[in-house]
Amino acid sequence: MKSSENMLIQKGIRPTAMRMLILEYLEKQLAATGLSDLERNFERGDRITLYRTLKTFEEKGVVHKIIDGSEEAKYAVCFEDCYEHHHHDMHAHFKCKICHETFCLRNSIRQSVVPAGFSVDEISLVAYGVCPRCKK
Repeated sequence: MKSSENMLIQKGIRPTAMRMLILEYLEKQLAATGLSDLERNFERGDRITLYRTLKTFEEKGVVHKIIDGSEEAKYAVCFEDCYEHHHHDMHAHFKCKICHETFCLRNSIRQSVVPAGFSVDEISLVAYGVCPRCKK
């Protein structure tokens, strides 16, 4: 059994061929991916199927949504222990001003950035600048 199939089953998602292809594609990306990126790479997949797959993946804790100030949301595979309806995405993101790609920064942000008594479920922080590839 493929690792993508195993992951989907563990998350309670029926592993259809399209879902496995989308997950495998997302796992290979260095930068976060938007719906328009998926549309370009999955010509046989219609927009509704791709969108519903992303929403299902987000709801089940497979991917997290990134709002980076661009016209569309981006998605990246969760690398922390996320589960259904509860993400532990305590990390920042970086958006390059030149290539406009958005990257997850794996250094976690501690809950200590908020005052005592607050309970943090998710932190959304986007840093803007120039990525190493564009800097060359």
